Amino acid sequence: MEKLKEKKRVVITSTDWVKFILLSAFGIFMFFVPITIGEKSTIPLDHVVSFIKGISPSLGKYYALIVIILGAIYPFYNKSWNKDKVTVFFSVAKVVGMFVAFMAIFNVGPAWMFEKDMVPFLYDKLVISVGMIVPVGAVFLAFLVGYGLLEFIGVIMQPVMKPIWKTPGRSAIDAVASFVGSYSIGLLITNRVYKEGKYSAKEAAIIATGFSTVSATFMIIVAKTLGLMDMWNFYFWSTLVITFVVTALTVRIFPLSKKSDKNYFGEVVEEEKRTGNIFKNALDDGLEASHNSLPLLENIKTNFIDGFKMAMGILPSILSIGLLGLILAKYTPVFDIVGYIFYPFTALLQIPDAMLVAKASGLEVAEMFLPALLVKETALLSRYVIGVVSVSSVLFFSASIPCIVSTEIPLTMKDIIIVWIERTIFGLILAAAMGHLFL
Repeated sequence: MEKLKEKKRVVITSTDWVKFILLSAFGIFMFFVPITIGEKSTIPLDHVVSFIKGISPSLGKYYALIVIILGAIYPFYNKSWNKDKVTVFFSVAKVVGMFVAFMAIFNVGPAWMFEKDMVPFLYDKLVISVGMIVPVGAVFLAFLVGYGLLEFIGVIMQPVMKPIWKTPGRSAIDAVASFVGSYSIGLLITNRVYKEGKYSAKEAAIIATGFSTVSATFMIIVAKTLGLMDMWNFYFWSTLVITFVVTALTVRIFPLSKKSDKNYFGEVVEEEKRTGNIFKNALDDGLEASHNSLPLLENIKTNFIDGFKMAMGILPSILSIGLLGLILAKYTPVFDIVGYIFYPFTALLQIPDAMLVAKASGLEVAEMFLPALLVKETALLSRYVIGVVSVSSVLFFSASIPCIVSTEIPLTMKDIIIVWIERTIFGLILAAAMGHLFL
């Protein structure tokens, strides 16, 4: 222990304090402090992305097309496309996504593809937004996680995170970033920290499948569709609690419980047990990280490159896999069949329109917004349950699953599907219980 203590002793300067306080505060401001500009109240990062999108209406469309082309070519350029069967599948899917993007831009293809809930929905509502928020968010991420805040929060949250969610204290910032900002930003943080060796494979997998859900701003769209805005605070906070309770349950069962405790470099990760004043320890760690941090411009450049590469991985997959999910949902009985997995639970929980709610729960894996469209005319309890489950199940093929697969986090497609089923079942049980109690 003495050697560890000696190793930690660095000379903290006023510059380290300035970086730790001011740069971290700027990161918090950009991600977590809603401000009103015009008539829109949202986080500054969202305002920045909206401003960039507003410069030219066509700019976002063609920017996204360029990112998609690069993303489709990249696996073949770096010769990673045939690493395993899943990688082959997603590499081919990215090429398909590129062709769908050309069809979307030039309005070429069968009429059914251009119905408003098909390709236009995917391209205009998801692809352009995700394509911009990931690399732009990555720039500001440099301030949030590069100058000691991650380490500071890690020590403060250590007594809570490890016993409940089996993840280090620093993972708390991933959870908050996902809920307030975007699942893609949360995954960007998780992947970055995992590649630095600070998360084990198990911890990274838990965070990716348990905390990286859709943002609060996207939850507003779901709430509006389901007619839940007059109970927004109840919907938002109960969804947040249920999401994290579901995560606490899934970490204790297969497949997450069987993941490796070794990190990206094959080493066992152990969070150091600390004694003494927890705030002082947190401050010491934060200031040391600030002292050892990269220069600001270098940090921004590294984060931007990571974010742009992630956008390249996500966008073509959204267009190919997301479109496949929408086609299956609209023109085949696939999700009716999937719904039978959940029907025993929806029936036992006495949720109105139990079969419809079960089908909507199955449909969530294609695109988290689709279930809301299916149950928007049903009883309040059914709408509330689907509103919660759409968010708390976290995993869906149009965006978050391709996003996870594009990271280095060791999760197979089998793992992801099993975790999704577990999360959906737990989400149904908890949301129904909450709804029966308070609605």
